[in-house]
Amino acid sequence: MQLDLHVVVVGGGPAGLMAAQRLGEAGHTVHLFDAMPSVGRKFLLAGKGGLNLTHSEAVEAFASRFSGRRSVLAPVLGDFDAVAVRAWAQSLGVETFVGTSGRVFPSDLKAAPLLRAWLAQLRHPPHGAPVQFHMRHRWLGWDEQNRLLFNAPQGAVHVQAKAVVLALGGGSWARLGSDGAWFGHLQQRGVELAPLLPANCGFDVAGGWSPFFAEKFAGQPFKTVAVTVPGEHADAAPLFQRKGEFVATATGVEGSLIYAASQPLRDALLRTGQAQFQLDLLPDMPPERVLAEVRHPRGSRSLSSHLKSRLHLDGIKAAVLRECVPKATFDDPVALAAAIKAVPIALQATRPLDEAISSAGGVRFEGLTDGLMLKQLPGVFCAGEMLDWEAPTGGYLLSATLATGFRAAQGAMDYLRAV
Repeated sequence: MQLDLHVVVVGGGPAGLMAAQRLGEAGHTVHLFDAMPSVGRKFLLAGKGGLNLTHSEAVEAFASRFSGRRSVLAPVLGDFDAVAVRAWAQSLGVETFVGTSGRVFPSDLKAAPLLRAWLAQLRHPPHGAPVQFHMRHRWLGWDEQNRLLFNAPQGAVHVQAKAVVLALGGGSWARLGSDGAWFGHLQQRGVELAPLLPANCGFDVAGGWSPFFAEKFAGQPFKTVAVTVPGEHADAAPLFQRKGEFVATATGVEGSLIYAASQPLRDALLRTGQAQFQLDLLPDMPPERVLAEVRHPRGSRSLSSHLKSRLHLDGIKAAVLRECVPKATFDDPVALAAAIKAVPIALQATRPLDEAISSAGGVRFEGLTDGLMLKQLPGVFCAGEMLDWEAPTGGYLLSATLATGFRAAQGAMDYLRAV
């Protein structure tokens, strides 16, 4: 089958849907293709624990969450900022609120009602042109005549388009559609790419947990702790330091605090083959108080009972101390008190990319115009997680995904006016 179309969007996640909406509102006839039977699958999964749309913090603080890509993403985020995200949700009939952490959520905390309203508006917009959806169409790159090539239930589909927005996601959660298969297609065309890497991910501890620890504590949370990722040199400032919670797994660690620290930990593993963080088991207690309690006479009590009584160290916190600290440390009150404030957790690997919440790497901004058009492929634009950026959870991922979809659509409109 051969189709001659005006504008094509490939990918039905938030970036692709936003690009399609913006183009349709401007009167362009948009055809959206996606490999899955329905759109927004990862978006729906993200909403299971309460859909985090964006973050209400100040513009400068918001932009700083994108670390190495701050300078290129700041103007893109300015096009469609947190205020715009909330206004967009409201235009779909979805009210939002700011949580105590500053994160922005739909009033019902759910993704499905917002997605349903969004799709209804795309198919029957109040103004502009409706978006045409083509599901179960897997993009296979380009054919010999430079047309988009799709594998569909009815066979091969060849599509000629005046402008194309690629919004194919990153490399995590392949079962939901983000399988990174596009990487090879763009690589063949000479597009500048950075390897896809896990972001907001878990880790395996070096050597694995002991059988006792893994069997008894896998799945249990470390509550009210702090994680520090030391700098590269002894006198350097920490690369990361924050209080929060995370979870022990059968092979290592995962959870919100670990995800937040994942970038420096992952980068250290890539650079040197090893990484370590320090775990403060009592972040609300100053070191001198910990030392005083450890030194307090314990009489006939065991050290375990003493630590539980004086410092409330028991369960998984007491176990990880025994797991990761040399035995001789427990005979030295000063060394033990120091260890309680900085248990060394050595890591040997990230968890696989497909398990990560998001991915880093992808299409380098150096190979894109300001309108997110590929310099190697005029008329082809990229948006969303397939771009080379990463951010922590907390609304930043979705907000930037929407903003890049908005910017790519604007770039496509500018291109169409010029050709």
